[in-house]
Amino acid sequence: MITLLDYGAGNVRSVVNAIEKLGGKIKMVNKPSDILNAEKLLFPGVGNYENMIKILHEKNYINPLQEYLKADRPFFGICLGMQALFEGSEEDFSGNESLGVFKGRVKRFKTRLAVPHIGWNGVNLKKDSPVFNGVIPDTKFYFVHSYHIVPVDASVVLTTTQYDYEFVSSVQKGNIIGTQFHPEKSGNNGIKLLENFIYQKDLKSRQKADIKGKGLSKRIIACLDVRANDNGDLVVTKGDQYDVREKGDVRNMGKPVELATRYYKEGADEITFLNITGFRDFPLKDMPMIDVLEKTSKNVFVPLTIGGGIRDYTDNKGKKYTALDVAAQYFRSGADKISIGSDAVYIAEEYLKTGKKSGKTSIEQISRVYGNQAVVISIDPKRVYVNSPGDAKNHHVIKTSFLGPENEAYCWYQCTVQGGRTKRDLDAVALALACQDLGAGEILLNCIDKDGTNSGFDLELITAVKNAVSIPVIASSGAGSKEHFVQVFKNTNAEAALAAGIFHRKEILIQDVKIHLAQNNIEVRGSL
Repeated sequence: MITLLDYGAGNVRSVVNAIEKLGGKIKMVNKPSDILNAEKLLFPGVGNYENMIKILHEKNYINPLQEYLKADRPFFGICLGMQALFEGSEEDFSGNESLGVFKGRVKRFKTRLAVPHIGWNGVNLKKDSPVFNGVIPDTKFYFVHSYHIVPVDASVVLTTTQYDYEFVSSVQKGNIIGTQFHPEKSGNNGIKLLENFIYQKDLKSRQKADIKGKGLSKRIIACLDVRANDNGDLVVTKGDQYDVREKGDVRNMGKPVELATRYYKEGADEITFLNITGFRDFPLKDMPMIDVLEKTSKNVFVPLTIGGGIRDYTDNKGKKYTALDVAAQYFRSGADKISIGSDAVYIAEEYLKTGKKSGKTSIEQISRVYGNQAVVISIDPKRVYVNSPGDAKNHHVIKTSFLGPENEAYCWYQCTVQGGRTKRDLDAVALALACQDLGAGEILLNCIDKDGTNSGFDLELITAVKNAVSIPVIASSGAGSKEHFVQVFKNTNAEAALAAGIFHRKEILIQDVKIHLAQNNIEVRGSL
């Protein structure tokens, strides 16, 4: 019996699914006494540290947690659930007391690399622990965080990880274990850690393991554009320059849950669902993508991102929902990140007019509650050619190696909304910078000119945006061969690359892409 402390923020469905898949039984914490009555306590913290500590105080969970931990009873804290073990965080300005079971604090990354630290990274085991029994020695685990722990007592350090510099990525003292990475999102090896926690009777026993991890992998992401076809069936489709119809019918590439499961088995590092019709006439609990997420997360243990329709809306019964309401429902249904597209353009336009944050936009509200690592901005730009930078003074203009129709040597990237149908007087670099300032944690960078062409990623666009922001960038649109993935990682600093059509049609398998990348000395994650 595993008691799960769910304080109401983020995706705990994947943890629940993992435990149930392993044959464990779950009891949810509903009141303070449930903590003290637990046989084994699992605390998957997700999102914002200050919000977490505030909720723990409001629910009167602090004292029973401290009593449980001081008695050295079995505990597994994930991400914020581990950070809460320490004395406080730079992310918390509330003044509320943390658990303080371990000496030390939580500090923000100070690095030349992108923050948040997002992706699959190795760990170096510093002492023996039964929780790592059966884990592949060079395995990688999934991280998504901007802050890391700095313990005072080195004896609690279980693993470290390299991200520009070495930081502590997990701790253990007696029966108390915490990981910064997410085992429930780390494939089979992550599930093995949870299995060891569930079934090991003595977590303090010393058992040898040799875990020496490598660095951060470049991520390969499978993207599924989901919409209803003309018969009302939910299908994965694919557009050519955003046109998803062929001979009048919506292209049907398969069923969303089945395709997502296939990509997980093939080695996808993340899976992104883009809900390209919005389904905004439904009551929130009945939205079709909720069902897709719930079913997918039962067997797919890598991060899931959902985009489309994450804005304020009113359903067909007149009930109003905020973007935060929609995001919350997606997180509770199995999503780890949400992607905001057209709405981000409108938000950025208003922000750039005044230079002031309202605190009320979907980007600000969702990042404040769930952390900026949970907010992805999907940018859909199109090239506009000009003869000189002076022809577009208000935009970020680049010199291009691909001349325009009238031999123009310069261009800027114009943002679009409504699936690329409407152009806006805003460029991709300006949008990325504005959204980063508002609290977004990652950029999904598409390119209408490249979509469906199989001619390779727009390296000039990716370089321009990546050089401007300090958050991770996902390259998208145009992949047609294994070599295109090598090109994007060798010629830009993008942290990830996303593709759809070539994977759907099985023109290239994800594992073949990874093998080719490894052969070209590009760090990738291997087995599940």
